[in-house]
Amino acid sequence: MDRPALVVDDDAVSRHVLIQTLTSAGMNPIAVPDGERAMEWLEEGRPSVVLLDLVMPGADGFSVLRHIRARPELAEVPVIVLSALDAEEEIQRIFAEGADDYVHKPFRPTELIARLRGQLKLREFVEQLSRRERNAQIVVDLTQTLASSLHIREILFTVVDRLASLVRVDRCSIVLVGEDSNVGFVVASSDDDGLRNLPIQLTNYPEIRQVLETGEALVIHDAPHHPMLETVVHQLPTHRYSSLALVPLLHETTPHGVVFMRAHGDARFDDGDLALVRTVANATSIALSNARVLQSLRDASERSAFARIEAERRVQLFQRYADFFESSADGMMVIDRNGLVLFANPRAREITGFPEIELMGMSVSSLFAPRSQERSMRLLRGFREGIYPRGVDLDTLTKDGPSIILSLSCSSVLHEEDAVLLSFRDVTHERRTAIELEQTKEFLERVIDGSVDAIVSTNMAGKILLFNRAAARMLDRDPGLVVGKLSINELYPPGVSRRVLRRLASPEQGGWGRLENERVEVVSSSGERIPASLSAAFIVEAGHPVAIVGLFTDLRERLRMEQRLHAAQEELRLRERHAIVAELSGAAAHELNQPLTSIIAYAERVRRAQPASEVLQNAANVITTESERMAEIVRRIGRITRYETKSYVGAARILDLEKSSFDDSPEGEKR
Repeated sequence: MDRPALVVDDDAVSRHVLIQTLTSAGMNPIAVPDGERAMEWLEEGRPSVVLLDLVMPGADGFSVLRHIRARPELAEVPVIVLSALDAEEEIQRIFAEGADDYVHKPFRPTELIARLRGQLKLREFVEQLSRRERNAQIVVDLTQTLASSLHIREILFTVVDRLASLVRVDRCSIVLVGEDSNVGFVVASSDDDGLRNLPIQLTNYPEIRQVLETGEALVIHDAPHHPMLETVVHQLPTHRYSSLALVPLLHETTPHGVVFMRAHGDARFDDGDLALVRTVANATSIALSNARVLQSLRDASERSAFARIEAERRVQLFQRYADFFESSADGMMVIDRNGLVLFANPRAREITGFPEIELMGMSVSSLFAPRSQERSMRLLRGFREGIYPRGVDLDTLTKDGPSIILSLSCSSVLHEEDAVLLSFRDVTHERRTAIELEQTKEFLERVIDGSVDAIVSTNMAGKILLFNRAAARMLDRDPGLVVGKLSINELYPPGVSRRVLRRLASPEQGGWGRLENERVEVVSSSGERIPASLSAAFIVEAGHPVAIVGLFTDLRERLRMEQRLHAAQEELRLRERHAIVAELSGAAAHELNQPLTSIIAYAERVRRAQPASEVLQNAANVITTESERMAEIVRRIGRITRYETKSYVGAARILDLEKSSFDDSPEGEKR
């Protein structure tokens, strides 16, 4: 099935069951949950069938049904209503509104699929009948035209144009074989009604040669990969089409040309299409033979002479307007419906760089660069339909200089003579400036998005207009839920936004000033208050503020670093106090060391000098004992302060000042 089946039901379970049912039946379902979305989908898509629930919120099933039946392109789409409603008046209304069938909920999958396939078969049968009737009428109309008209060029274009529309292809051409079997002439093409006797080398078209040799129609669905075309697929633009179909033009069973149809996509080219094309081809071949136009169509010189005479005649008609165009600041040209230049004013010659003699009779499409050729051809086709656009930009080739951009406006003049007036001006600088401005805008947007600081901009009412990625990360908010939806007040704690605005507009700031490194708090999506540094300013246009932009720097990491630094400084100050106490203790120990040494020495001398005096011996012993106890205290103080002791007399130990003054550590400095 080429087109999908559209399911419209607000109940998720029903949609799921319907999708499974249709998928198991080999259909391609697409489901939407309400009537509004169904109508939006139908604006662009065309389903094979619609399965429609009636009771839905918003636009109900009846609204969708009326929408479908009101559009001609959807008139033939079958609609099957699925509903639990079973009142007779409701069922009558369902069919009165245009439904093709009705299935009661809950439904049986087999019954639903059977009803659906029945509707599809019925629609297919009706479409086939309608198509056959339409094709038959078309054949009758074209045959009458071929038999009654003497203007064979117009007839041939009418044939290819109608065939291209009916078979739905991008291009339909008639190619006739020349006297040289290796040369063909494209005598009509649906996408160019001005084309006449375009010669082509049939060696580059193996598909045409095969049809001419066999006299049978040929269909190719994958031209870029078809073995027949592998040697020429990259040589000619015509082989860029994906699907090809060729039907021979037979004259007494001998092919003398082909109807050549091409499509960019996958055209179906079914038996009905080929039968229609074959019938039209036979009628065309008879008309060509009866009118004996083969030789006249190949006579290019006569055609060129006639075209030149006609162009000169038209130039004389427009000469009367030359004085009006001479002083125009815009370039102006008059062309015929085939695009041949009949008149060009001085400004047009100056812009293009071509002299008047070269412009006269030139095809205007040859002035445009290759990338603008397709647009220029659409313009020419539009002229024939009475479409005259204005302000169309086309890349244009000048005679000696680089390509330029022309802004082109068109209008009809002397309508009875089929002439078109083109007025244009060089807008190369303006367009390139616009491109540069757009690139600058995109660059600035990338810079803003790439900033490590949060950037937020609001209008004067406080509505957020800009919210970059850094702001989204910092505040843990989705920009899509912020821009155009939230006010800046919602990003601050209560009262902070008003305070910031007052500071910005204060007299100290010049009325419309700026803030730099203002400490504020902002609120994340979870309610966390985040310390930040704000720099903000008004955006002023014509002396009036139109917006406010603010740059927020997240201070959380900086504050954590400051806290760690403060703790380190406190620890350093404490260690310095301990060092001072240790130094004081060491100094006291050092000062006590010498007196204690002297006392112990003198007590020893007393003991030795008066060995017989028990009193002096006891006194010396007490002095020595107390001095040693004091020395032990001094030694302990020295140990705390990293001063060391040494043996003095007997078991007594005193401070070793020499060792205490120097350290064997890598620092090795005197204390």
